[in-house]
Amino acid sequence: MTQINSTPDASGLPANPTPYVPPPSEGPKREIVALRFSDPFRWLAHGLRDLQAEMGIALFYGMCFWAMAITLGMVFRHAPEYTMSIASGCLLVGPFLAMGLYEVSRRREQGLPPDLATSLTCWDSHIGSMGMLVLVLIVLELLWGRASLVVFAVFFNTGMPSTAGVLQAVFNPENWEFVAVYMVVGGVFAGLVFATSVVSIPMILDRDTDAISASITSLQVFFNNLPVLLLWGALISVLVLVALVPWGLGLLLIGPWLGHATWHAYRGAVRWEA
Repeated sequence: MTQINSTPDASGLPANPTPYVPPPSEGPKREIVALRFSDPFRWLAHGLRDLQAEMGIALFYGMCFWAMAITLGMVFRHAPEYTMSIASGCLLVGPFLAMGLYEVSRRREQGLPPDLATSLTCWDSHIGSMGMLVLVLIVLELLWGRASLVVFAVFFNTGMPSTAGVLQAVFNPENWEFVAVYMVVGGVFAGLVFATSVVSIPMILDRDTDAISASITSLQVFFNNLPVLLLWGALISVLVLVALVPWGLGLLLIGPWLGHATWHAYRGAVRWEA
């Protein structure tokens, strides 16, 4: 309701009514930093230092990432119809594990001693925002899965192929149209997931913001620095592919390394006024 600030006249009625203007909101304001192509490599270097300094904690999280990858691979080989369900579960657990790594880097940055117990419980005061953000990511992942099923239905009108049939279709040069469409569809949804989460989870940990504000900031960081963030996404993809060979054992170190580096990506891309 609009308030009126005025001095009443002789009749008791307000003279020259002036609409109430609320004072400007106070609090730290964020600034999206213009990034350079050298920044992703700097984030990786900082993440590597955190990894080496807290190797015990890193190996614990690395084993968690490795177990998730092994489970997903086994389900894909033996019961591919449940792959999307297991992937949704990994998408639910993964952000909470990643937040533990961000907490280790945050405490090192502040000169505080990191420990495993603190990293495992750092999300408990941000459960509302994290829950909403994970829900958004799961919805995107389910839409991604539905779009993938549509692509399969268009190119395999005889029914869904088996696991061997999928691999044969992917590596068959005659199915280049299927591979191209599948890659484009997957790339669009992967880009949406990456853009939404690139700095949102570290921001929730750092500033206890709501999921919507964190996601909007993440999207702004992505589109304001599109070439650099595409390079960052490509580096992550290459390192993850390297980590999966053989048997995903590289995730024991590369998984935590990327987690620490993501914290530094947030700190380098978003600046807060004192």
